[in-house]
This record gives sequence, C-alpha cells and structure tokens, in this order.
Amino acid sequence: MDMQSTVEEIVATVRPLLRRGDVASYIPGLANVSPDKFGMCVAMSDGEVFGAGDWHTQFSIQSISKVFSLALVMSYDYDSIWRRVSREPSGSAFNSMVQLEADQGIPRNPFINAGALVVTDRLLTLTGDAAHSIRGLLRSESGNPSVDVDRAVAASEAQHGHRNAAMAHFLASYGNLENPVELVMENYFDQCALEISTEDLAKASLFLARHGVSAGGTPFLSPNQSKRINAVMLTCGTYDAAGEFAYRVGLPGKSGVGGGIIAVVPGRCSVAVWGPSLGPNGNSVAGIAALDEFTTRTGWSIF
Repeated sequence: MDMQSTVEEIVATVRPLLRRGDVASYIPGLANVSPDKFGMCVAMSDGEVFGAGDWHTQFSIQSISKVFSLALVMSYDYDSIWRRVSREPSGSAFNSMVQLEADQGIPRNPFINAGALVVTDRLLTLTGDAAHSIRGLLRSESGNPSVDVDRAVAASEAQHGHRNAAMAHFLASYGNLENPVELVMENYFDQCALEISTEDLAKASLFLARHGVSAGGTPFLSPNQSKRINAVMLTCGTYDAAGEFAYRVGLPGKSGVGGGIIAVVPGRCSVAVWGPSLGPNGNSVAGIAALDEFTTRTGWSIF
C-alpha cells in the first residue's frame, strides 16, 4: 500500500464536507478558525510519517488533551483514578451535569468534562502542574519542543467557562477534588488550549499503538494500561456519538471541539485528523469521514 497516496486521496475525498457543520463558536477563541482547513497525518509504529492537507497547521487540542492527562495519571498512579471516575459511556453531552448528582459526584468516564476535571485534579496533586506535565508529554512524544498553550484561547475559555466551574464546585461538594477549584480550572483551561499540528498529534499518540512504549523506546505505560485507555477511548472518546464512531471507523478514538480527532490502530499506527466544522455531537464532520475512509481503504480496524 502506498500510504502517502492513500492519505492524499482521503484528504481530497473529504474536502467537499469541510463546510458541513459549524465551528465551535461558543468558545470565542475558536470562532474565527477557517472551516476550509483540513489536515491528516498517519504515524506508523516504526516511525514513518505520512501527511496531507494542512497537516503542519497548529490547532487547539481541546478535549484530546484528556487522553494525555489520563495516561500521565495512570503512569504515576497505576489504576487508582478509577476509584474517582467510572468507565461507562454517559449518553449525555460532554458538558452535561445531569448525571453527577445521581452518581454521587462520580463522573461516568474520564473523557466527559466532569471526569476530565477529576483527572486533571489528580495530575495536579501528583505533579504540581497538570497542564505543564501534559505539555511536556506532548513535546517529548512528538519531538517538537515548541508545543505550547495558546494564551488567547485559554483566556477565552476561562471567561466563558461557567458550566465547567459549576461542575468543579459540584465535584468539590462531594469531596471528589483534592485541590482548590480555581487551581484545577486554571490547569484544565490551559491543557485544553494547547496548540498542536496533526503531525505532532499523531506522533504524540503513538505510545497507544505501541502498547505503551514511548518515543524514546522505553515503557511509558504497561501494555495493560495502554489497552485500557484504548478501550475507554472506543466506548467514550467521541462524546455521546461513540457508538456511531465505532460503527463507521472501528478504532479507539478521541475528539475535541477544536476539530481534531486521534485514532489508534494497535500495533500499527496512530492517525490524527483536523477539520474545524463540527456535527451536532461536537465531532469533526470531515474528520470522521476521513477516518471512515482510512479504515475502509486499509482494512485496519479492531473489528
């Protein structure tokens, strides 16, 4: 298979979809991103990289950061985080508070906002600076030391993050935060505002395709931990559309409202796509179509 030609063909195929959906305008820092942008990168487990479109353009990582915060917490603390966060699909929007009271302050999974706040809180306790730790992981795994926080986006999220703040206070009321709400929120907004390209994101995600082995060749996670993160990505990684994503793409994946999506083919590669226009569930319309094309053309699916 000529992977470079395959990626180029997929990007050309999905271009007519770029304006279907809407850019995430509820975060003012993302509202002005052009919907005509699209990038795709495939990073193979042996180090080869193939990309097309706007694959070197940086974008806001948003909820994809939750994968890296979870991985870091598990690398430091093994599986203790699962006493504070469940592993079940929520069936509700990523920023919903409906289930928190019924579940006594235990979020359904680490990839909805409430769960991510708990993971960020734990990482803050373990490292002293959650956002800085995630940035360090992205830099080391991608090989790009310039990955950093977009301060304008972080400030925009902080100014309009009332629902997330409400969640954090609600979690604290149940004793499910270890740190002050304000400090947790600051770290959470910074991690979501990290900027990265599809090339760097695909490289940074490779440890999940390599069964936990880092870019440097040393174990970052155990194979069992890597398997578990991939499993939660499959069932919970694309908000309340995880079933549709599994049906169309057939891979563990995690999306963000910045328009990015990562997907993992265990043992083979990681794939990153970016298209800012989102469908009704907050996932990139063109990005999902591209990943659907990718697994259809390659036959690389976990099913």
